[in-house]
Parts: sequence; structure tokens; C-alpha cells
Amino acid sequence: MKFSELLIAAIQRSEIPLRFEPGAEESVAGPVTEMLQAWIAAHAGGSESAFDAGRRALAAQLLAELDGSEDLPE
Repeated sequence: MKFSELLIAAIQRSEIPLRFEPGAEESVAGPVTEMLQAWIAAHAGGSESAFDAGRRALAAQLLAELDGSEDLPE
């Protein structure tokens, strides 16, 4: 499953007044995804310690899931 599918499913279950408009879910999901990408990317920096290397690897995985290039873990 892709992150975008999970997000759109959550949006479809919400009470958004425009949800019946074609493309409404995608237009809400886009800004939410961009906000999450910026938030995760802000945590990707750090020193060269093993801990920070692990944090950067996790951030890279989460960003790949957000942009749809990786599936969510099962």
C-alpha cells in the first residue's frame, strides 16, 4: 500500500464538504503530504554519529513512502 492511498482513504472517511467534488481528496492530500515531507526533512540532519545515521536512513525511507516511490511496510 502507498502512503497516498492511506491518506486519501482517511480523507474519504472525513466530513469534508467538498469530498464529492472530483479530485477533492487529491487536492487535500497534496498540501498535507508536502507538510509531512518538510517536517521529516527538517529532522534528517545531524552529526555523523551512528544514531544520526539511523535517523537519516529512517527519514529517507519515510520520504520515499510519502512520494510514492516505496510501499509502506507490511
